[in-house]
Formats: sequence, C-alpha cells, structure tokens
Amino acid sequence: MHTLAASNTTTNLFSLPMYDLHRADTVALGSVLKALFSARGIIATHVWPPPDLLMHWQEDALLLSQTCGYPLVTQLDKVQTVGCFHYQAPGCEGIGYRSFLVTREEESGKTLGDFRGQRAVCNAIESQSGYNALRKMVAALSGGGRFFAAVEFSGSHRQSLVALRQDRADIAAIDCVTWALLQRHQPDLLEGLTIIGQSPLTPGLPLITSASTSATHLALLRESLQQLVSDAQYQQVCAAALIGGFAAVTREDYALLLEWRDEAAASGVVDL
Repeated sequence: MHTLAASNTTTNLFSLPMYDLHRADTVALGSVLKALFSARGIIATHVWPPPDLLMHWQEDALLLSQTCGYPLVTQLDKVQTVGCFHYQAPGCEGIGYRSFLVTREEESGKTLGDFRGQRAVCNAIESQSGYNALRKMVAALSGGGRFFAAVEFSGSHRQSLVALRQDRADIAAIDCVTWALLQRHQPDLLEGLTIIGQSPLTPGLPLITSASTSATHLALLRESLQQLVSDAQYQQVCAAALIGGFAAVTREDYALLLEWRDEAAASGVVDL
C-alpha cells in the first residue's frame, strides 16, 4: 500500500450526498473511508454538503464526492472522475444502473406510451435518472411534440414518490438504487406504487475529485476505494449501502448521457 509522508497535514473534504437515505449507514461508510484515507497519509473531513451541491462539487478542497452523471458532462467540466461503485440492486449491472418508471398500482397494466397527455414528476432538470432518462424514452413516442401535459419538479426522488402517492403526478423515473434503499428503509413510501418499465443501462453515479487533486492522490483514492470493496472487514458497511464493487472510470464513459440528450433534441424533444 502506498502512503504519503506523515507530515502531510492538508485537510481535504469528502461527502456522500447522493444515496444518503439512511444517515447511520452513510456515517459508517464515511468513517471507513476517512480511516482508509488516513492510512495513506490523507487527512480528510467528512462533510454534509450545503444545499448548493454544484458549488460544493467544484471546491478546490474537494477530495471525494459522488455526483450525478448528467451534471458531470454538462456542468462539472473541471472536476476529475475517480470511479464508480457497483451497486447490488435490481436494475444494476457492473457500474451500470437504470431508472424505473413508477406509477400508482391502479395503472399497472399501462406502458409509457399510455401516459401521453398526463403529468410527470421529476426530481430535477439536471438529473440523469429522473429527467434525461425519461426524456430519452418519451422522445421515441412524442412525434416531435410535447408528450406530457405537465411536468412538476419535486427536488428529490423521494418527493417525486410522494407526489405520485398524493395524485399530484402520474409517472416518474426513479433511480433504481434509490428505489432499493427505500424498499429497505422506508417501504411505506412505496405502498400503492408499482414499476411499469425501465430505462436502458447507463454508467452509475460517478465519484469525483477536485481538478487540483494530484495524480498521486487520485491513485490513492482509487486504492482506498478498492480496499473498501475488497476487504472482508468492510463487507457489512458496503452491504448496508448496497455497494458490491468499484471500478475506475473516465469522463468519456459518460458521453452516452449527452448522446441521449442530443438524440432527444434531434427528435424535437428538448424539454419534457
């Protein structure tokens, strides 16, 4: 194992904001990562990021965080990619994941095409799983026109599910890892809801670091993350977070997300 000089006292920030649905599990994972970084001479502080994640992800002091693939390729042009976890949830394959098309149980016999002229809810316009994936899927059905009668932005996948249950919307695209974590920790939130389809596979949520992170530190980050998923002593912490593996990735691995956006635009669908 590589280590840095013991005299390195620079404090670096890291965060785990994207799948923080059960705080105790996030804290445990953060503690393990902090120890793995420390063993390599990297002093790190686990922070709960501010509401403006985009600013947080671009901090010079950012050692490690997890973002969404769509902002990575559209807004975070200066950050470096570290890698991607393999999640152990239905809909995941290797580093890949999908969005589930979710609606109320009384609509269970329908397909996406049956929701023309109905109401969609999305977590955010910059979301791959909640917006870009849904845009790709309706582009093939829209005929170049508007597919949904209305689109609501909820702020999170969890709040999108609330909107469905409260009949404020009819369909949503939900990150399959979020769905699995909610099944485990908040199954009541999924009562009365059902999955009627899924998006194609794309690379999952990337782990990123600051543009100023050195090549040496980047290698040590990847080494730490590989140890996290490989050592038996961390198996329980990883299982709680549905993490089953890790792989290094590049920005180019996420070019598919821009292809989805551009193909939808070529079909006449720029916005949902």
